Amino acid sequence: MVDLLELLQESDQIVLRRLRMSGQAWIVGGWVRDALSGLEVEDLDIATTLKPNEVAEIFPRSIMVGEIYGTVRVRLDEPLEEDKMWEVTTLRTEGGYGDGRRPDNVEFGELIETDLARRDFTINAIAIDDSGGLIDPFGGIGDLEEGVLRSVGDASERIGEDGLRILRTFRFLDWGERGTRSLDEGLEEAVRTNLEMLDRVSKERIWSEISRILSLKNVSAIVDKMGDCGVFREIFTGISLNVGVEFSDSSLVNLALLCSADDRGGKELAEELRSLLRISNDEAAAVGFLHNCRGVELANDPGSVRRFRAALPGERQIDLLAYITGLGRDVSDFVETLNSTGALIAGNAPLVDGNLLSSETGLDGGVRLGRLKAWLHRRQIEEDIGEKEEILSMLEEIHWEEGDPEKWPILSWP
Repeated sequence: MVDLLELLQESDQIVLRRLRMSGQAWIVGGWVRDALSGLEVEDLDIATTLKPNEVAEIFPRSIMVGEIYGTVRVRLDEPLEEDKMWEVTTLRTEGGYGDGRRPDNVEFGELIETDLARRDFTINAIAIDDSGGLIDPFGGIGDLEEGVLRSVGDASERIGEDGLRILRTFRFLDWGERGTRSLDEGLEEAVRTNLEMLDRVSKERIWSEISRILSLKNVSAIVDKMGDCGVFREIFTGISLNVGVEFSDSSLVNLALLCSADDRGGKELAEELRSLLRISNDEAAAVGFLHNCRGVELANDPGSVRRFRAALPGERQIDLLAYITGLGRDVSDFVETLNSTGALIAGNAPLVDGNLLSSETGLDGGVRLGRLKAWLHRRQIEEDIGEKEEILSMLEEIHWEEGDPEKWPILSWP
C-alpha cells in the first residue's frame, strides 16, 4: 500500500505538525477515503484533542465557524497556497438529535475511536495517525475494497440523527469507474423507513446533495435506486419525473431531464423547483429554458444554426444539446452543421442601429422601430449579411409598415 503521508502537501504537514506540538491530531474523513481508493484527494479534515480556543491560539487567522461543535477553519499566517483552509474539529461525542439535523449537545473527548463511532458510514470512519497508521474500528477499509456502503453501528440510529444522511447514502453509492457500491440491506431498510426525516432538512441542503448526486459518474444507476427507495416521491412532490433518460455530466441539465415528463411550462416548473429545492434564480432560468425546449426539433439549415449560435451563450448551447440528447434524440447532423458553419461576417452585433433605421423609415422611437430593428438583425444573422446597404434593402420586401410588431420575428432561439 502506498504511504498515504506522501500525498500530503507541505502546508498540510505544517498544520499537522503545529497541532501535534500541543496535542494529538489525526487525518479523517473524505481525504482518507479517497486516498485509500486511489482517487485524487482534496480538502484535508483533521480531528484533534485540542479545544477550539487552543487551535485558534496556534493559528490566529482561524475562523470559528462552529465552535460550539468543536470546528475551526484553520488558515496559516503565511499561506503557501492562496486562501487554503483546513477544517479542524475537536474529538467529540454527541447527544441525541432532537431536530434530526444537529446534536442536542456535544462533549469533547480524548479517544479517536469514540469520535469515529459518531460518523455516518464505515468508509468515512477511518483515521490516519502521525506515523501513517490506519485506525479502522468499523471495517471501513474492507468495505472500501469490497464496494459496500454500510453504516457505522445501527443504520436506523444513524439515519435518525440526520435526515441528510439519506441523500449522502446515495452520493456514496458512486464508485467511479467501477460502477456503484452495493447498499447494505440494513442501511437500505433504514432509508426506506425514515424518509420523513427529509422534512427536517433545509431545502438548501437537500439541493446541495441532489446537485452532487446528479453530477456523479454513475448517476443513472443511482437515480434508479433513489426512485426505487421512494426518495424522489418525498422530495419532488407533485412533479412528474422521468428516470428513463440519458444523463449528462451537468447537474442542471440532469435536473431538467429528470423533470422532463412534467406537463407544465418552463416558468411554472422552475417556480415549483425553487419552492421545493431553493435553487437560485439563474438555476431556475436554465432549467425553465431547457424544459421549454423539450419538444423542439433542431432544424439543420445554416440559417437556423447561425441563429442558434448567435442567440444562445456558449454554455447554454452545450446544455441544450446535452438535454436533447438525453431525451433520446439524435443531434449529430445538427452538430456537424454547427461545427462546419464559419464565423459570421459581421459578428453578432446589428449593423443597422435605431438612428439609421429611423432616418430610413421615418419611424419615431418606440415598439415598431425596436421590433423592426430586431427583425432585420435576425435576417442579418440567418443570412450572414455583412453590409448595411443589403440589410436596408430588405425594407422593401418585409412589409414593415403593416401588421402587429409584437408578432415580427426577432433574434431568439428557438
